[in-house]
Amino acid sequence: QVQLVESGGGLVQPGGSLRLSCAASGSIFSIGFMGWYRQAPGKQRELVARITSGGTTNYAASVKGRFTISRDNAKNTVYLQMNSLKSEDTAVYYCHAREITATVTGDLWGQGTQVTVSS
Repeated sequence: QVQLVESGGGLVQPGGSLRLSCAASGSIFSIGFMGWYRQAPGKQRELVARITSGGTTNYAASVKGRFTISRDNAKNTVYLQMNSLKSEDTAVYYCHAREITATVTGDLWGQGTQVTVSS
């Protein structure tokens, strides 16, 4: 079974930067698109950014121009570079991947990493 392990969260001042990483490990057949979601207290989980295996990206309007998603297919790793962070970016960030096997397609989720933007 494929597992997603996230890292890179923490406390940062407004205007600062963080880079999140998420690595997939295990018996991997194929991984399609990968992305990052976030969830703040009292709010629903929302898509932050997504990237296909071919490199096509999609961003939430609230982060466009500030965040950059990328992936290293050889390492089965997706990254989220977050610049110009704002207090409203504070949330638990979850890595997501679409797993494709010979018989089933499913969703994988990381454990979540806390990002707190505060002075």
